[in-house]
Amino acid sequence: MTDRPGSDVIRPPLAMRRPVTDTRHGATRTDPYAWLRDAHWRDAMVDPDRLDPAIRDYLEQENRYAESVMAPLAPLRRSLVSELRGRIREDDSSVPAPEGPWAYYSRYREGGQHVLLCRRPRDGGDEQVLFDGDAEATGSDYFRLGGAAHSPDHRYLAWASDRAGAESFSIRVRDLTTGHDLDEVIHPARGDMAWASDGETFLYTVIDDEHRPRWVYRHRVGMPAESDELVYTERDPGFFLGVDRTESGRYLLIDSHDHTTSEVRWLPADAPDAEPRLIAARERDVEYSVSDHGDDWLILTNAGGAEDFCIVRAPIGATGRDAWTPLVAHRPGRLIEDMLVFADWLVRQELEDADSRLVIRALTSGEEHVIDQPDPCVEVGAMPGLEYETDTLRFAMSGFARPAQVFDYDMRRRERTLRKTQEIPSGHDPEAYVTRRLMATAPDGESVPISLFHHRDVEPDADTPLLLYGYGAYGISELPGFSPNRLSLVDRGFVYAIAHVRGGRERGYRWYREGRQAAKRNTFSDYIACAETLIEAGYTGAGRMAAHGGSAGGMLVGAVLNQRPELFGAAVADVPFVDVLNTMLDPDLPLTPPEWPEWGNPIEDPKAYAEIAAYSPYDNVAPRPYPHLLVTAGVSDPRVTYWEPAKWVARLRSEGEPPGTVLLHTNMSAGHGGPGGRFQFLEEVAYRYAFVLYHMRSSGTG
Repeated sequence: MTDRPGSDVIRPPLAMRRPVTDTRHGATRTDPYAWLRDAHWRDAMVDPDRLDPAIRDYLEQENRYAESVMAPLAPLRRSLVSELRGRIREDDSSVPAPEGPWAYYSRYREGGQHVLLCRRPRDGGDEQVLFDGDAEATGSDYFRLGGAAHSPDHRYLAWASDRAGAESFSIRVRDLTTGHDLDEVIHPARGDMAWASDGETFLYTVIDDEHRPRWVYRHRVGMPAESDELVYTERDPGFFLGVDRTESGRYLLIDSHDHTTSEVRWLPADAPDAEPRLIAARERDVEYSVSDHGDDWLILTNAGGAEDFCIVRAPIGATGRDAWTPLVAHRPGRLIEDMLVFADWLVRQELEDADSRLVIRALTSGEEHVIDQPDPCVEVGAMPGLEYETDTLRFAMSGFARPAQVFDYDMRRRERTLRKTQEIPSGHDPEAYVTRRLMATAPDGESVPISLFHHRDVEPDADTPLLLYGYGAYGISELPGFSPNRLSLVDRGFVYAIAHVRGGRERGYRWYREGRQAAKRNTFSDYIACAETLIEAGYTGAGRMAAHGGSAGGMLVGAVLNQRPELFGAAVADVPFVDVLNTMLDPDLPLTPPEWPEWGNPIEDPKAYAEIAAYSPYDNVAPRPYPHLLVTAGVSDPRVTYWEPAKWVARLRSEGEPPGTVLLHTNMSAGHGGPGGRFQFLEEVAYRYAFVLYHMRSSGTG
């Protein structure tokens, strides 16, 4: 594989230019590849076979070109798949979670692509397979289990599946006494379910034609879906709906939210026919989530200026924020990410300077303690269980080089019991790796954390290949947890690094606020500062880095390549959100109205239009020497529609000056998350890694 294709490599496709002009706020833009957006995209998303033939032909040409270029790397790809698979215990299973007479768990069979949901009698006995994903997936090009929830009396299992990759789920109900599904099928659904106490009723959400969850319905087991009763309608297209059940099991919750605002309604789990009642009316940029304890709600919120969140109490039945009283105070810089409520305990997940921790609070006395962890550069997280009246918290901990461990923690005795360590069948020595935390200085003086690791035998220098991963959006924090796949790069001499850029919440909510809307360009300058710091610290050199990001992280990659392409020898952009301005100008697309709080509304706001236009990767392609680039897409993707990466690649080839390879690989039967099977996913990881390994090695290493 070279940037001068040999006789076995076909020429890259040349997309037709059909310019479409658009004038907004006094600015005119020309889009030469707008035709790649199928006029009937909704139909194609649900059934990829209905994609416009001309568009399908172009995408298939791109796939053939990509495969011809990658063909010489087939032995490397096979080797990578083998070693990636060798790090997975194929018959792996989760630690059983007890509830009543049963203990529930999931597992895989050796060679199986999909999960099995199982249970055993709590005190020991034979396994009962409740759901067999491999059997359910038979005959489907794509299959994904979206969610599953058993009824409180353990008789039924409601489960949701997607067979197209479009995140449009069908819900079925299985009678666990017979193992057979009942006749009713609910479609199209989001895939979440919340059971009422009677074991016969559950709430679920239904999506609209734009794939937005807009309605909550009530289903009664044994009744046709057509007879289900509407419980709640969300009238704002920018808000999504979800349903849940509190840890105590006493209440059902209906959550309306966008990225920065939320509103919750409730009804008793033993009265699922009741009218939902409001906890507090939505207020712009005020978020809250709730659970119950005794006669009170416990509410995690940023209300009242608590930017990094606090926890308050409110009497059940009270409406509005006037009744909220403090329980855990706000402390700037310490982000309370989540909480978990038990009969006697409140557990909160905290994040500060990219370090995560768990804090236990005795609800009677208010006494608190932090669960000890071996070093700060780890990821620790609570694992919600199925029981409320217990002193046992289950949590997981992992680090860059340390496989995940699952512990049961006695909150009263403050003692932990190791229940499982992630097994790496091919072998793994955590002590063979070096983990580091660096700080980069952004142009505005802000300190940006970088987490990295490499093999102990590697002494990094200016020629060392390094992969720099970034995301930086929606307040999602990228922490240094364990991924066995990364070892395929690190064991070949790479440094693997994560840039904890603004747009995430690694340094508190401020970190998110300063990486969104008008401040979005901080995300890109943070990432560039991280790249420059890694060079200055001697971990790599200019042109020896590979940039990697997916979705909004793919947009980060595209924006950075437009600004500082010389820093990178290669880049991988997975399902990248690169046509930002066109997408935010189209309110009919699935995620556009809900995304306006994140990026701004360029339809109504000239400043938002100008800001997005200034960084949107597709709109800023120019004659500059782009590095080798691999781009992925999915025809069924409702989050980043396939035409965004397709248009971007076409424009890069036409208007940019890439010195070598630009590949587009479109999955013709899957969506945002790629293939549904676990080993199918490894094929895609191997594809990306082979691309990176070849180009980084061909740039100067062995």
